[in-house]
Amino acid sequence: MYQRIFVPVDDSSTSRRALEEAMRLAKHTGATLLLAHVVDLAQFGWGGTEFLDASELQSNIKATGEAVLNASSSLVEAAGLPCNATLLESWGDKMAEVLVQEAEAEHAELIVMGTHGFSGLMHLLMGSVAEGIMKKASVPVMLVRSNETGPVTETVAMPSI
Repeated sequence: MYQRIFVPVDDSSTSRRALEEAMRLAKHTGATLLLAHVVDLAQFGWGGTEFLDASELQSNIKATGEAVLNASSSLVEAAGLPCNATLLESWGDKMAEVLVQEAEAEHAELIVMGTHGFSGLMHLLMGSVAEGIMKKASVPVMLVRSNETGPVTETVAMPSI
């Protein structure tokens, strides 16, 4: 059964729900949770104007990412589960690609992540990191959808061979 579960985390309730599902699974399988958070620094890399210190802004973004990872790691450790946490830096790369590359580097056997389930115009405007991971991952992906008004839906998808 799965021994290395990769869990992308952010500061959303959906991400928290996915982490809780991954923790439930890890308790049954004895897995290590591999937490990752991506910060995109490209939008603040230009250092363009005299009114904005891009390097300070990037440092603050990294610190916020570390706080997200620390909060998630604390939940996992409080449950008595082993975990590793990694802050990933992106310079304009697609988040799905960054996450899949890290999952592969960590030899993950399963990816568990939240999805907001946007459709229509919101999906067109926002894109979907979850959809990108589904298309690129070479391991099974479990999507956990959680919204405040409806039930939680879980889907396990196997990548095409």
